Amino acid sequence: MAYSWDLRIRVVEYVEKGGSITKAAKLFKVGRASIYRWLSRETLEPTKVKRRHRKLDWSALKKDVVENPESRLIDRAKKFEVRPSAISYALKQMKITRKKKSFVIEKEIDKKEYNTIELSENQSKYMEEKVLYSLMNQDLKES
Repeated sequence: MAYSWDLRIRVVEYVEKGGSITKAAKLFKVGRASIYRWLSRETLEPTKVKRRHRKLDWSALKKDVVENPESRLIDRAKKFEVRPSAISYALKQMKITRKKKSFVIEKEIDKKEYNTIELSENQSKYMEEKVLYSLMNQDLKES
């Protein structure tokens, strides 16, 4: 966790007025290395890290996604020698969604088509039976 800006100013002013770094570290309960770092900087404002340099090259990953859209996360992780979670995080940050397998969707479509065909065959049989039944009822009423 970063130290507050006003604490940094108080520590640096204390040291610049003649106080020792060790005493300042004990008095303000901060590390000596932090005080040395603050003294060497031009401004005491906290720095914002946008994206740390990591093992994974994002531009190479983006190129790989374009060239091999069918690859799985595990395969990409082995290729780039990182964990699958690193690939997932990078793809999420680049707003690239993972490819979904279309096998399940195709299977569901086939199943629906089969059910529709089966249903239409059953409906036609039912209609035939209904017509026969009504004809039989008419014959009975007439006689």
